[in-house]
Amino acid sequence: MDSFELNKVIGGLLGTVFVVFSVALVSDALFATPTPEKPGYIIEATEEPADGAGGGGPAEPTPIAELLQKANAEKGAAVFKKCEACHSGEKGGPNKVGPDLWDIVERPVASHEGFSYSAGMKAFSKDGSETWTYDNLNHFLTSPKGLVKGTAMSFAGIKKDDERADLIAYLRTLSDSPKPLPEAAAPAAQADQPAEGAAPAEGAAPAEGAAPAEGAAPAEQPAEGAAPAPAEEAAPAESAPAEGAAPPAEQPAEGTAPAEPAPAPAQ
Repeated sequence: MDSFELNKVIGGLLGTVFVVFSVALVSDALFATPTPEKPGYIIEATEEPADGAGGGGPAEPTPIAELLQKANAEKGAAVFKKCEACHSGEKGGPNKVGPDLWDIVERPVASHEGFSYSAGMKAFSKDGSETWTYDNLNHFLTSPKGLVKGTAMSFAGIKKDDERADLIAYLRTLSDSPKPLPEAAAPAAQADQPAEGAAPAEGAAPAEGAAPAEGAAPAEQPAEGAAPAPAEEAAPAESAPAEGAAPPAEQPAEGTAPAEPAPAPAQ
């Protein structure tokens, strides 16, 4: 290679380096990123751990029997639109990212035909013995990973009780024969108040002004006009001597000789 060819190669390399540096300088001028006067704050989103570790685990949801008493299925249909990206709800509907949810209430877990369930959902199904009860749906929709460890469902859950109850009420209608609603538990009776007609506890003093128990003998009251009975074995009161009477002679002590009589005074 002669010197002319060598100069061309070197010139080409220098030209390329010049172009690259020029483009870098121009891009820095066009897309400058000045440092802000006041630094911002980085907000890190925290995800709830799947195993409930830390902080005592997820809170227990409100019993679904109480929530369904005021649930609205029509509002639940609007909530279900969030689920339509992954689930269908019509009879004989196709499986999407998740299985079809027709007749989901009381359906055995991980049993819909043609859908490939995760290992965590299969383990939760206990070979088909576990069903999607109202309570299971309530817990699962509150926190899918909190109920089914290892589920492939990435949905974070519905934390609002009324919104979740409306959705479950709507899922109940997706059936030819909707399952009956669970009965809400009756409120516990107050333990402090005795049952009507029950006798008071032994030894308890009756309330002031309360009537005596039926059949109990009333306390003995003195007859009207009768003198009150004397106190038992009351000692008689010492009677005061009459005015002008001589005071009684002092009694000698027991076992002592009587004092000699004083002589009569001379006339």
